[in-house]
Amino acid sequence: MAQLWGGRFTKETDKLVYNFNASIGFDQKFYRQDIRGSIAHVTMLAKQGILNADEKEQIIGGLEGILADVESGKLEITSEYEDIHSFVEANLIDRIGDVGKKLHTGRSRNDQVALDMRLYVREEVLYTDQLVYGLLKVLQRIMEENIDTFMPGFTHLQKAQPVTLAHHIGAYFEMFKRDRSRLHDIRERMNYCPLGAGALAGTTYPLDREYTASLLGFTGPTLNSMDSVSDRDYLIEYLSALSTIMMHLSRFCEEIILWNSNEYRFIELDDAYSTGSSIMPQKKNPDIAELIRGKTGRVYGALTSLLTTMKGLPLAYNKDMQEDKELTFDAIDTVKGCLALFNGMIKTMHVNKETMAASSKNGFTNATDAADYLVKHGVPFRDAHGIIGQLVLICIDKGIALDDLPLEEYKKISPVFEEDVYEAISMKTCVSLRQTIGAPGHEAMQKVIDINSRYLEEN
Repeated sequence: MAQLWGGRFTKETDKLVYNFNASIGFDQKFYRQDIRGSIAHVTMLAKQGILNADEKEQIIGGLEGILADVESGKLEITSEYEDIHSFVEANLIDRIGDVGKKLHTGRSRNDQVALDMRLYVREEVLYTDQLVYGLLKVLQRIMEENIDTFMPGFTHLQKAQPVTLAHHIGAYFEMFKRDRSRLHDIRERMNYCPLGAGALAGTTYPLDREYTASLLGFTGPTLNSMDSVSDRDYLIEYLSALSTIMMHLSRFCEEIILWNSNEYRFIELDDAYSTGSSIMPQKKNPDIAELIRGKTGRVYGALTSLLTTMKGLPLAYNKDMQEDKELTFDAIDTVKGCLALFNGMIKTMHVNKETMAASSKNGFTNATDAADYLVKHGVPFRDAHGIIGQLVLICIDKGIALDDLPLEEYKKISPVFEEDVYEAISMKTCVSLRQTIGAPGHEAMQKVIDINSRYLEEN
């Protein structure tokens, strides 16, 4: 058992205790970050005269050799080691001898692991952002292609008013754009280097923490050594942002599932993103959308777990915090996979424009516009609301849309109606008259699409 401690102990650690305590099974994931941090630390130690130039070169050469051998598969990370830190240090000592024992000068595993996790998460935040950006580009294309694709807008899952597919998709564009904003905020707040904080109280060595931070691309060093090693709020923020992304994906997937059903037929999913049934040959199931919806709970679980782990911890570092890794890694990988698959699914789906338009027409989504027609002809809105309600009942009884109701039926309820009512309640008119910014009208929607294009170019 390779450990970084033991001098004051007279007995070897029980094997079960060792296994329970070990983190190598999951923290090996950031071996690159651990080696990178160690190289920066050694570079700083040499600059400060704590190590000489030859020691620096030997240690860095040894670390680079370990990295190359792990990358090539020549060197395997095994459970022989307690954690990734002991793996790197033990192998360094094996390669370069006693000089390797100076690697850990002025450093604790507490600030070391805090650094490794920050470096790893910082990279993952950027990668997540890239995936969300890719999704926004797909959404933008769908919006551009469907600016005049009419469909019903819903409230309470009931057809409410006519919109366009571009407008509907645009709602998700805004959601995912805010998700990117949250990721950017998280990266900015977390981009401070904890290395040099030591176990909790800094060190007596004359470290240059600003220099180390600059070598690793941080804005600067953290300003409190206890906070540096004992808090994981950047992880909680990141998991919260990932949970919000998954919530948005899940909502969208729910709609994809509905739209893909026989009852809606608004879209058809590509065969590459669908599965069949083992017994029912006619089935084409939206499994990817369902799985993304299901995996949302998995990511929520990681957030809840870390919040629960952290809520009762006194300052400073506690071993409980080792639990920050496994579920976080899983959540990150889950979200990345879901984003990639969702992107491919909606990029390849076929939109049934005629079906969407017919559904909008047959759901009385133009009822509000019919009432507005009366208001424009001098009828008080409350009276107009009641008149159109009566006409809807007649249409339901006849099994027709308002568009198909004869003019004489309109006039029986109110003599105000004239032939121009049909133009006023057409899907095209209903949508095109809604021109305030954020509305589904063509010109208003085009302005938003242009704004989105500039955003994608600049961000």
